[in-house]
Amino acid sequence: MSGGTEAFPDLGRHCQHKECNQLDFLPFKCQGCQQVFCLEHRSYRAHGCPKADHNSRKVVVCEICSTSIETTGRGELAEKALLERHEKSGQCDPRRKKKPTCGVRRCKEILTFSNTCVCKTCQMKVCLSHRFPADHQCKKDSAPAPAAAAANGVSRFLLAFASRNSKDCAKNDNQRSSSSSSSRAPSIRSH
Repeated sequence: MSGGTEAFPDLGRHCQHKECNQLDFLPFKCQGCQQVFCLEHRSYRAHGCPKADHNSRKVVVCEICSTSIETTGRGELAEKALLERHEKSGQCDPRRKKKPTCGVRRCKEILTFSNTCVCKTCQMKVCLSHRFPADHQCKKDSAPAPAAAAANGVSRFLLAFASRNSKDCAKNDNQRSSSSSSSRAPSIRSH
């Protein structure tokens, strides 16, 4: 099926996705299967390209020396063979292994036994200077804001204080009312 319109037969192409067939004036040619697709079906996944990994590249990291090794992504067995070849080549040196660093963006602090903290809410390993959730942009920030928590704590304190004082005043008032006839309501002030 050719593209274009009656007036301009060479303009655009029809999408070759079996359910689309949309006329697209800026079509995309797939590098894998060499077919033409519209914007919606241009990715390998969108049109189910059978040759999606024909030139895809992947990086495998050596566990021993932290060296990045580029591979074409042909399979797990090929990756294992590539890592074994790397280990036997003499380029794999455990002294070159990168030490773990703080998980906060732009922080290059090396994490050691004595300066490593694990956040209790997001389980992220950070240095001591980023140990609080507000310092490392904690993803599961379920704790209330510090000002709200302080206000909540103060209000609970005042309620408990008021109930304790009112009970004490009630005891004092009952003792006074038996000795004198005047009784006053307890007053509570908070400053």
